Amino acid sequence: MEKKLKIYLKSLKVNDGSDLHLKSGSNVRMRVHGVLRLLGEERMAAKDMEILAEEILNMDQAVSLKKEKSLDFTYILDEESRFRVNFFYQTDGLSAVFRNIPVKIPTIEELKLPEVIKEFTDLHRGLVLVTGVTGSGKSTTLAAILDRINNRDKKHIITIEDPIEFIHKDKGCLVNQRAIGQDANSFGSALRGALREDPDIILVGEMRDLETIDIAMHAANTGHLVFSTLHTLDAKETIDRIIGMFPTNEQNRIRTSLASVLEGVISQRLVQTQDGKRTAAIEILKKTARIEQLILENRDFEILDALFEGNEIYGTQTFDQSLIDLFEQRRISEEVVMQNATNPADMKLKLQGIGRGAVKVNNATNNAEENDIVAFKNEDEESKSRPHSGRKIL
Repeated sequence: MEKKLKIYLKSLKVNDGSDLHLKSGSNVRMRVHGVLRLLGEERMAAKDMEILAEEILNMDQAVSLKKEKSLDFTYILDEESRFRVNFFYQTDGLSAVFRNIPVKIPTIEELKLPEVIKEFTDLHRGLVLVTGVTGSGKSTTLAAILDRINNRDKKHIITIEDPIEFIHKDKGCLVNQRAIGQDANSFGSALRGALREDPDIILVGEMRDLETIDIAMHAANTGHLVFSTLHTLDAKETIDRIIGMFPTNEQNRIRTSLASVLEGVISQRLVQTQDGKRTAAIEILKKTARIEQLILENRDFEILDALFEGNEIYGTQTFDQSLIDLFEQRRISEEVVMQNATNPADMKLKLQGIGRGAVKVNNATNNAEENDIVAFKNEDEESKSRPHSGRKIL
Protein backbone atom coordinates (compact mmCIF):
# COMPACT_ATOMS: atom_id res chain seq x y z
CA MET A 1 0.00 0.00 0.00
CA GLU A 2 2.87 2.40 0.66
CA LYS A 3 3.97 1.97 -2.98
CA LYS A 4 0.50 3.07 -4.11
CA LEU A 5 0.62 5.96 -1.65
CA LYS A 6 3.86 7.19 -3.20
CA ILE A 7 2.27 7.13 -6.66
CA TYR A 8 -0.70 9.14 -5.38
CA LEU A 9 1.57 11.69 -3.71
CA LYS A 10 3.66 12.13 -6.85
CA SER A 11 0.45 12.70 -8.82
CA LEU A 12 -0.58 15.30 -6.23
CA LYS A 13 2.64 17.23 -6.76
CA VAL A 14 2.57 16.96 -10.57
CA ASN A 15 -0.94 18.42 -10.62
CA ASP A 16 -0.06 21.23 -8.19
CA GLY A 17 -2.48 19.82 -5.61
CA SER A 18 -2.57 20.76 -1.95
CA ASP A 19 -4.14 17.70 -0.25
CA LEU A 20 -4.51 13.97 -0.88
CA HIS A 21 -7.63 12.36 0.67
CA LEU A 22 -7.79 8.63 1.42
CA LYS A 23 -10.96 7.17 2.94
CA SER A 24 -12.03 3.61 3.69
CA GLY A 25 -14.65 2.56 1.16
CA SER A 26 -14.23 5.59 -1.11
CA ASN A 27 -12.28 6.73 -4.17
CA VAL A 28 -8.96 8.51 -3.82
CA ARG A 29 -9.33 12.28 -4.15
CA MET A 30 -6.99 15.26 -4.30
CA ARG A 31 -7.64 18.96 -3.85
CA VAL A 32 -6.42 21.06 -6.77
CA HIS A 33 -6.83 24.86 -6.47
CA GLY A 34 -9.50 24.40 -3.82
CA VAL A 35 -11.57 21.77 -5.67
CA LEU A 36 -11.72 18.06 -4.73
CA ARG A 37 -11.19 15.85 -7.77
CA LEU A 38 -11.30 12.07 -8.19
CA LEU A 39 -8.02 10.31 -8.95
CA GLY A 40 -8.78 7.24 -11.05
CA GLU A 41 -11.38 4.60 -10.25
CA GLU A 42 -9.72 2.69 -7.40
CA ARG A 43 -11.52 2.62 -4.04
CA MET A 44 -9.68 2.28 -0.75
CA ALA A 45 -11.02 -0.68 1.21
CA ALA A 46 -11.05 -0.52 5.01
CA LYS A 47 -8.38 -3.25 5.05
CA ASP A 48 -6.21 -1.20 2.64
CA MET A 49 -6.22 1.75 5.03
CA GLU A 50 -5.31 -0.49 7.97
CA ILE A 51 -2.40 -1.98 6.01
CA LEU A 52 -1.21 1.48 4.99
CA ALA A 53 -1.23 2.62 8.63
CA GLU A 54 0.77 -0.47 9.64
CA GLU A 55 3.35 0.21 6.93
CA ILE A 56 4.04 3.90 7.55
CA LEU A 57 3.45 4.31 11.32
CA ASN A 58 5.97 3.37 13.98
CA MET A 59 4.87 1.50 17.10
CA ASP A 60 4.34 4.60 19.26
CA GLN A 61 2.33 6.31 16.52
CA ALA A 62 0.15 3.22 16.03
CA VAL A 63 -0.58 3.03 19.77
CA SER A 64 -1.41 6.75 19.86
CA LEU A 65 -3.77 6.42 16.89
CA LYS A 66 -5.64 3.55 18.54
CA LYS A 67 -5.93 5.46 21.80
CA GLU A 68 -6.65 9.01 20.61
CA LYS A 69 -8.54 8.02 17.41
CA SER A 70 -6.51 10.55 15.41
CA LEU A 71 -2.82 11.22 14.78
CA ASP A 72 -0.74 14.07 13.32
CA PHE A 73 2.73 13.43 11.90
CA THR A 74 5.04 14.27 8.99
CA TYR A 75 5.61 11.91 6.06
CA ILE A 76 8.75 12.33 3.95
CA LEU A 77 8.52 11.03 0.39
CA ASP A 78 11.96 12.23 -0.75
CA GLU A 79 14.30 15.20 -0.28
CA GLU A 80 11.93 17.44 -2.22
CA SER A 81 8.61 16.18 -0.87
CA ARG A 82 7.23 16.45 2.67
CA PHE A 83 3.63 16.07 3.84
CA ARG A 84 1.70 16.92 6.98
CA VAL A 85 -0.52 13.92 7.70
CA ASN A 86 -3.61 13.34 9.79
CA PHE A 87 -4.93 9.80 10.25
CA PHE A 88 -8.35 9.53 11.89
CA TYR A 89 -11.18 7.07 12.43
CA GLN A 90 -14.62 7.62 10.90
CA THR A 91 -17.77 5.50 10.48
CA ASP A 92 -16.37 3.32 7.68
CA GLY A 93 -12.86 2.88 9.12
CA LEU A 94 -9.66 4.87 8.76
CA SER A 95 -9.21 8.03 6.71
CA ALA A 96 -6.10 10.09 6.04
CA VAL A 97 -5.28 13.52 4.64
CA PHE A 98 -1.80 14.32 3.30
CA ARG A 99 -1.08 18.08 3.03
CA ASN A 100 1.73 18.99 0.63
CA ILE A 101 4.40 21.11 2.35
CA PRO A 102 6.73 22.95 -0.04
CA VAL A 103 10.39 22.28 0.70
CA LYS A 104 11.37 25.69 -0.60
CA ILE A 105 10.06 28.38 1.72
CA PRO A 106 8.33 31.08 -0.34
CA THR A 107 9.23 34.70 0.29
CA ILE A 108 6.83 37.44 1.33
CA GLU A 109 7.20 38.85 -2.18
CA GLU A 110 6.46 35.52 -3.87
CA LEU A 111 3.31 35.14 -1.77
CA LYS A 112 2.32 38.69 -2.77
CA LEU A 113 1.65 39.57 0.85
CA PRO A 114 1.12 43.24 1.79
CA GLU A 115 4.37 45.16 2.31
CA VAL A 116 3.40 46.09 5.88
CA ILE A 117 3.90 42.46 6.93
CA LYS A 118 7.65 42.97 6.53
CA GLU A 119 7.49 45.40 9.45
CA PHE A 120 6.64 42.51 11.78
CA THR A 121 10.08 41.02 11.01
CA ASP A 122 11.73 44.16 12.45
CA LEU A 123 10.17 43.74 15.91
CA HIS A 124 12.27 42.79 18.94
CA ARG A 125 9.49 41.82 21.32
CA GLY A 126 5.74 41.33 21.45
CA LEU A 127 3.11 38.95 20.08
CA VAL A 128 2.18 38.56 16.40
CA LEU A 129 -0.69 36.24 15.44
CA VAL A 130 -1.61 34.74 12.07
CA THR A 131 -5.23 33.60 12.02
CA GLY A 132 -7.73 31.94 9.70
CA VAL A 133 -9.53 28.70 9.08
CA THR A 134 -7.69 25.44 8.44
CA GLY A 135 -5.96 25.51 5.07
CA SER A 136 -5.90 29.29 4.71
CA GLY A 137 -2.10 29.47 4.47
CA LYS A 138 -1.22 30.49 8.03
CA SER A 139 1.83 28.20 8.25
CA THR A 140 3.13 29.40 4.88
CA THR A 141 2.88 33.06 5.90
CA LEU A 142 4.69 32.38 9.17
CA ALA A 143 7.39 30.41 7.36
CA ALA A 144 7.99 33.34 5.00
CA ILE A 145 8.24 35.76 7.93
CA LEU A 146 10.72 33.55 9.82
CA ASP A 147 12.77 32.93 6.67
CA ARG A 148 13.15 36.67 6.12
CA ILE A 149 14.47 37.02 9.68
CA ASN A 150 16.70 33.97 9.26
CA ASN A 151 18.30 35.39 6.10
CA ARG A 152 18.88 38.84 7.58
CA ASP A 153 19.53 38.63 11.32
CA LYS A 154 21.71 36.76 13.80
CA LYS A 155 19.24 35.49 16.39
CA HIS A 156 18.13 32.32 18.15
CA ILE A 157 14.77 31.03 16.88
CA ILE A 158 12.85 28.21 18.59
CA THR A 159 9.79 26.71 16.91
CA ILE A 160 7.28 24.46 18.69
CA GLU A 161 5.00 22.67 16.22
CA ASP A 162 2.62 19.72 15.88
CA PRO A 163 3.96 18.47 13.53
CA ILE A 164 6.91 20.40 12.07
CA GLU A 165 5.98 21.63 8.61
CA PHE A 166 8.59 23.89 6.99
CA ILE A 167 12.21 23.05 7.76
CA HIS A 168 14.29 26.15 8.55
CA LYS A 169 18.02 25.59 8.06
CA ASP A 170 20.53 27.64 10.03
CA LYS A 171 21.42 30.72 7.97
CA GLY A 172 22.09 33.96 9.79
CA CYS A 173 20.07 32.60 12.71
CA LEU A 174 20.36 29.50 14.86
CA VAL A 175 17.05 27.63 14.50
CA ASN A 176 15.89 24.87 16.86
CA GLN A 177 12.64 23.15 15.82
CA ARG A 178 10.72 20.91 18.24
CA ALA A 179 7.84 18.60 17.38
CA ILE A 180 5.14 17.84 19.95
CA GLY A 181 5.18 14.14 20.77
CA GLN A 182 8.64 13.60 19.35
CA ASP A 183 10.70 16.34 21.01
CA ALA A 184 8.29 17.68 23.64
CA ASN A 185 5.22 16.45 25.51
CA SER A 186 3.02 19.51 25.04
CA PHE A 187 2.99 23.10 23.80
CA GLY A 188 2.87 24.35 27.39
CA SER A 189 5.89 22.37 28.61
CA ALA A 190 7.90 23.17 25.47
CA LEU A 191 7.07 26.87 25.76
CA ARG A 192 8.06 26.97 29.43
CA GLY A 193 11.33 25.25 28.51
CA ALA A 194 11.96 27.70 25.68
CA LEU A 195 12.08 30.58 28.15
CA ARG A 196 15.20 28.95 29.66
CA GLU A 197 16.86 28.33 26.29
CA ASP A 198 17.96 31.89 25.48
CA PRO A 199 15.63 32.53 22.53
CA ASP A 200 15.15 35.80 20.71
CA ILE A 201 12.14 34.53 18.76
CA ILE A 202 9.64 31.79 19.60
CA LEU A 203 7.15 30.33 17.14
CA VAL A 204 4.25 28.42 18.71
CA GLY A 205 2.49 26.37 16.03
CA GLU A 206 -0.91 26.94 17.57
CA MET A 207 -2.25 28.54 20.76
CA ARG A 208 -4.66 25.73 21.60
CA ASP A 209 -5.36 26.21 25.28
CA LEU A 210 -5.35 28.67 28.15
CA GLU A 211 -1.95 27.51 29.47
CA THR A 212 -0.22 28.04 26.11
CA ILE A 213 -1.81 31.46 25.61
CA ASP A 214 -0.81 32.58 29.12
CA ILE A 215 2.82 31.46 28.73
CA ALA A 216 3.07 32.95 25.23
CA MET A 217 1.85 36.31 26.50
CA HIS A 218 4.29 36.11 29.40
CA ALA A 219 7.13 35.39 26.96
CA ALA A 220 6.14 38.36 24.82
CA ASN A 221 5.97 40.54 27.93
CA THR A 222 9.46 39.55 29.07
CA GLY A 223 11.30 40.69 25.95
CA HIS A 224 10.76 37.89 23.42
CA LEU A 225 9.17 38.08 19.99
CA VAL A 226 6.44 35.42 19.79
CA PHE A 227 4.65 34.28 16.64
CA SER A 228 1.66 31.93 16.73
CA THR A 229 -1.64 31.00 15.06
CA LEU A 230 -5.30 30.87 16.04
CA HIS A 231 -8.34 29.49 14.22
CA THR A 232 -10.24 32.79 14.22
CA LEU A 233 -11.77 34.73 11.32
CA ASP A 234 -10.56 38.27 11.98
CA ALA A 235 -8.70 40.56 14.38
CA LYS A 236 -11.72 41.35 16.57
CA GLU A 237 -12.62 37.67 17.00
CA THR A 238 -8.96 36.91 17.79
CA ILE A 239 -8.92 39.40 20.66
CA ASP A 240 -12.29 38.21 21.95
CA ARG A 241 -11.20 34.56 21.77
CA ILE A 242 -8.00 35.11 23.74
CA ILE A 243 -9.69 37.10 26.49
CA GLY A 244 -12.69 34.77 26.57
CA MET A 245 -10.45 31.76 27.24
CA PHE A 246 -9.75 33.07 30.75
CA PRO A 247 -12.05 33.06 33.80
CA THR A 248 -14.16 36.19 34.20
CA ASN A 249 -12.20 37.41 37.24
CA GLU A 250 -8.94 37.35 35.20
CA GLN A 251 -10.17 38.94 31.99
CA ASN A 252 -9.33 42.51 32.96
CA ARG A 253 -5.74 41.46 33.70
CA ILE A 254 -5.48 39.60 30.38
CA ARG A 255 -7.00 42.50 28.45
CA THR A 256 -4.41 44.87 29.93
CA SER A 257 -1.58 42.45 29.14
CA LEU A 258 -2.85 41.79 25.60
CA ALA A 259 -3.17 45.52 24.86
CA SER A 260 0.47 45.88 25.87
CA VAL A 261 2.05 42.90 24.04
CA LEU A 262 -0.07 42.45 20.89
CA GLU A 263 1.92 43.89 17.99
CA GLY A 264 -0.11 42.54 15.10
CA VAL A 265 -2.79 40.21 13.76
CA ILE A 266 -2.69 38.87 10.19
CA SER A 267 -6.03 37.23 9.31
CA GLN A 268 -6.26 35.28 6.06
CA ARG A 269 -9.01 33.92 3.80
CA LEU A 270 -8.29 32.14 0.52
CA VAL A 271 -10.37 33.34 -2.44
CA GLN A 272 -10.65 32.11 -6.04
CA THR A 273 -8.55 34.01 -8.59
CA GLN A 274 -9.35 34.72 -12.23
CA ASP A 275 -7.07 31.88 -13.39
CA GLY A 276 -8.79 29.29 -11.20
CA LYS A 277 -6.15 29.29 -8.47
CA ARG A 278 -6.41 30.84 -5.01
CA THR A 279 -4.90 33.81 -3.23
CA ALA A 280 -5.16 35.24 0.27
CA ALA A 281 -7.38 38.18 1.16
CA ILE A 282 -5.77 39.58 4.29
CA GLU A 283 -6.94 41.73 7.19
CA ILE A 284 -4.05 43.38 9.04
CA LEU A 285 -4.05 44.84 12.53
CA LYS A 286 -0.90 46.65 13.60
CA LYS A 287 -0.36 48.07 17.05
CA THR A 288 -1.02 51.79 17.26
CA ALA A 289 -1.91 54.02 20.18
CA ARG A 290 -5.55 53.88 19.11
CA ILE A 291 -5.63 50.07 18.76
CA GLU A 292 -3.99 49.66 22.17
CA GLN A 293 -6.56 52.00 23.71
CA LEU A 294 -9.51 50.20 22.08
CA ILE A 295 -8.35 46.83 23.43
CA LEU A 296 -7.64 48.27 26.87
CA GLU A 297 -11.05 49.96 27.11
CA ASN A 298 -13.03 46.95 25.81
CA ARG A 299 -14.07 48.78 22.63
CA ASP A 300 -13.30 45.90 20.30
CA PHE A 301 -16.34 46.75 18.15
CA GLU A 302 -14.45 49.86 16.96
CA ILE A 303 -11.40 47.93 15.74
CA LEU A 304 -12.71 47.42 12.19
CA ASP A 305 -13.15 51.17 11.72
CA ALA A 306 -9.66 51.77 13.11
CA LEU A 307 -8.13 49.34 10.62
CA PHE A 308 -9.98 50.98 7.73
CA GLU A 309 -8.98 54.50 8.76
CA GLY A 310 -5.36 53.52 9.43
CA ASN A 311 -4.77 52.15 5.93
CA GLU A 312 -2.95 55.13 4.44
CA ILE A 313 -0.82 55.95 7.51
CA TYR A 314 -0.10 52.59 9.13
CA GLY A 315 -0.78 50.06 6.38
CA THR A 316 -3.59 48.36 8.31
CA GLN A 317 -6.51 47.04 6.26
CA THR A 318 -9.84 45.25 6.51
CA PHE A 319 -10.84 42.18 4.49
CA ASP A 320 -13.05 44.34 2.29
CA GLN A 321 -10.15 46.69 1.53
CA SER A 322 -8.02 43.67 0.63
CA LEU A 323 -10.74 42.32 -1.68
CA ILE A 324 -11.01 45.67 -3.46
CA ASP A 325 -7.22 45.79 -3.93
CA LEU A 326 -7.27 42.29 -5.46
CA PHE A 327 -10.15 43.33 -7.71
CA GLU A 328 -8.33 46.46 -8.86
CA GLN A 329 -5.30 44.30 -9.65
CA ARG A 330 -7.60 42.16 -11.85
CA ARG A 331 -6.74 39.08 -9.80
CA ILE A 332 -10.29 38.29 -8.64
CA SER A 333 -13.73 38.84 -10.16
CA GLU A 334 -16.56 41.04 -8.90
CA GLU A 335 -18.51 37.88 -8.11
CA VAL A 336 -15.73 36.64 -5.82
CA VAL A 337 -15.56 40.05 -4.14
CA MET A 338 -19.27 39.94 -3.33
CA GLN A 339 -19.14 36.31 -2.18
CA ASN A 340 -16.38 37.05 0.35
CA ALA A 341 -17.19 40.59 1.46
CA THR A 342 -17.73 41.16 5.18
CA ASN A 343 -20.52 43.61 4.34
CA PRO A 344 -21.89 42.80 0.83
CA ALA A 345 -24.28 45.78 0.75
CA ASP A 346 -21.50 48.21 1.59
CA MET A 347 -19.16 46.49 -0.85
CA LYS A 348 -21.69 46.85 -3.67
CA LEU A 349 -21.73 50.61 -3.10
CA LYS A 350 -17.92 50.75 -3.08
CA LEU A 351 -17.74 48.87 -6.37
CA GLN A 352 -20.12 51.43 -7.81
CA GLY A 353 -17.76 54.19 -6.77
CA ILE A 354 -19.32 55.20 -3.44
CA GLY A 355 -17.19 55.32 -0.30
CA ARG A 356 -13.80 54.67 -1.84
CA GLY A 357 -13.91 56.09 -5.34
CA ALA A 358 -14.63 54.29 -8.57
CA VAL A 359 -12.99 50.92 -9.04
CA LYS A 360 -11.94 50.85 -12.68
CA VAL A 361 -11.26 47.45 -14.15
CA ASN A 362 -11.21 46.41 -17.79
CA ASN A 363 -13.46 43.39 -17.61
CA ALA A 364 -12.20 42.17 -20.96
CA THR A 365 -8.82 41.50 -19.38
CA ASN A 366 -10.41 39.61 -16.49
CA ASN A 367 -11.38 36.60 -18.55
CA ALA A 368 -8.72 33.94 -18.20
CA GLU A 369 -7.84 32.08 -21.35
CA GLU A 370 -10.23 29.15 -21.65
CA ASN A 371 -8.69 25.82 -22.55
CA ASP A 372 -10.25 22.40 -22.41
CA ILE A 373 -9.56 20.66 -19.13
CA VAL A 374 -8.70 17.01 -18.98
CA ALA A 375 -10.21 16.00 -15.64
CA PHE A 376 -9.63 12.98 -13.47
CA LYS A 377 -11.68 9.92 -14.36
CA ASN A 378 -15.18 9.76 -12.91
CA GLU A 379 -15.01 13.41 -11.86
CA ASP A 380 -18.38 14.39 -10.42
CA GLU A 381 -20.52 16.94 -12.21
CA GLU A 382 -20.35 19.36 -9.30
CA SER A 383 -16.57 19.60 -9.66
CA LYS A 384 -16.88 20.09 -13.44
CA SER A 385 -19.10 23.13 -12.93
CA ARG A 386 -16.58 24.97 -10.76
CA PRO A 387 -13.99 27.47 -12.06
CA HIS A 388 -10.72 26.01 -13.24
CA SER A 389 -7.33 27.31 -14.18
CA GLY A 390 -7.36 26.23 -17.78
CA ARG A 391 -4.48 23.97 -16.91
CA LYS A 392 -4.65 20.33 -17.92
CA ILE A 393 -4.99 17.88 -15.04
CA LEU A 394 -3.12 14.74 -15.98
